[in-house]
Amino acid sequence: MKRAVLTISAILSVAGLFAQNNPGNVLDLKHSITDPSIVYPESFETDIQKLQESWFIKNYTATDNRYSQLGDVNVSDEVIINRLSKIPNVIEMPFNQVVRSYIDKYTKGERGQVPALLGLGLYYNPIFEQALEEHGLPLELKYLPMIESSLDPNAVSKHGAAGLWQFMLNTAKGLGMEVNSLVDERRDPYLSSEMAANYLKGLYETYGDWSLAIAAYNCGPGTLNKAIRRAGGDPKDHDFWSIYNYLPPETRGYVPAFIAINYVMTYYPEHNFSPVLPTAPLVIDTIHLKDRIHFEQISQVLDIPVEELRILNPQYRADIIPGTPEIPRNLILPSQQIHAYLLSEEDIKNYEADKYAQRETVQPAEAQPEDAMAMVEDTEIWVEPVKPAKNKSQSGSQTIVHKVKAGETLSAIAKTYEVSIDDIKKTNNLKRDAVRVGQQLRIVTNSPQAVMETTVATVTGKNNSASNSSSTKSSGKNTASSTQKSGSATTHTIKKGETLSTIASKYGVTIAAIKNANGMKNDKIQAGQKIKIPAKSSGTSAKKSTGTKSKRR
Repeated sequence: MKRAVLTISAILSVAGLFAQNNPGNVLDLKHSITDPSIVYPESFETDIQKLQESWFIKNYTATDNRYSQLGDVNVSDEVIINRLSKIPNVIEMPFNQVVRSYIDKYTKGERGQVPALLGLGLYYNPIFEQALEEHGLPLELKYLPMIESSLDPNAVSKHGAAGLWQFMLNTAKGLGMEVNSLVDERRDPYLSSEMAANYLKGLYETYGDWSLAIAAYNCGPGTLNKAIRRAGGDPKDHDFWSIYNYLPPETRGYVPAFIAINYVMTYYPEHNFSPVLPTAPLVIDTIHLKDRIHFEQISQVLDIPVEELRILNPQYRADIIPGTPEIPRNLILPSQQIHAYLLSEEDIKNYEADKYAQRETVQPAEAQPEDAMAMVEDTEIWVEPVKPAKNKSQSGSQTIVHKVKAGETLSAIAKTYEVSIDDIKKTNNLKRDAVRVGQQLRIVTNSPQAVMETTVATVTGKNNSASNSSSTKSSGKNTASSTQKSGSATTHTIKKGETLSTIASKYGVTIAAIKNANGMKNDKIQAGQKIKIPAKSSGTSAKKSTGTKSKRR
């Protein structure tokens, strides 16, 4: 849990020693105690601007900046005492200067935090109230998370406590909460509230006093018991204020802060804070997932912001819902999106499935012989030399190593090389039709035209004869490679520095022919632009290769 750090003056230490011999008078401390050296809890160090710009506040609430324009109203101690007495509470809320210092901290020193807490409370307070009501606990305990975490489910203290209720790791695991790299149930608003209510109920049953139970929630029963023993007298006669001197510094401000936040959340209009109003109802529902799903898959298919998914499901630390048939996982969505999810479940699971899938087994890549394949410069396609086939039906077949690009499917790749999907799967020992970006596929094709066009399109204008040079070598011929066959067009990707004139010269066509093929009204082109190169007239061949060597990988 976040700790309230409070340093006690020497005067209080003397008062504490006096209390050991006068236990009957020690209860007067609840009204007269002072502490000039208060250091406030970590929740006051929260980034207020971050709170005010949180997704829920920006999308579901509305308020004004009255708090910053008008400032606080000076209120006497007598007025605060009177107001505290009128709060409909079970837990005793006495007034003293320590409590006053916390009220002033909220209403004067950290005014920006109050509107943020009011706004976030619209979402979280009903969750807290439900858990407290189910255990029969005072509803004013719903304000404890405001002290603990400033209503940030992802808050982590310097001691390692996490979540709205700031459970320490060992405490959470002792209560049966799951905490690992993917799931942290301390951050789950519903489950952590249930556990906190159960824990507080047990503490109250142990001590029979809410001020002691709240203090024990902060420092632990062991530390609290030690403080009670040091205070002396009958343990049943003590409350938080009578053992104040013997508590750790980080616990002494905890009950005062609890009283102060109850006051501020009740009387904020009297301190020039405007109400924070809901602009739209956030009605939510829950479904159970039996598959591993990434937030991004849900976001892309259902058009839900990832930030909204994180707010509703903060227990998933890496945006991954690790659902399995054995352990289904909860997913909270706006109720209007539940039906959409059920209808689109398969689309969600299949959206970029390879990108988000967890690989169960991995086979190391096999090393290729140094001269096994000749790589075309600056391309993602390799042409592997194939020995001349003895069977005429296999004459001209070539093996292409194709690197899968973003958006490509097995069906599209098969169509490009004029082969079947089953042929590609058999050649590459694939068990399903899914492919991933960057995956290398060996493709055996009998279509030199498909090989040539793919190579020319990918090579981005460099050495257009490279693909056919490999084919020429494999067939034992020593003829010059042509850019393309008569009657077909080539796609050229423009490189930096190229002009229509250099491109036309490269392909042996006229500038006018290129402009006409692409519907161009002027000679302007830019790097990265793709243009069609029209076929030359029948009988015209490209220039001979200049002998550019292909790189080897």
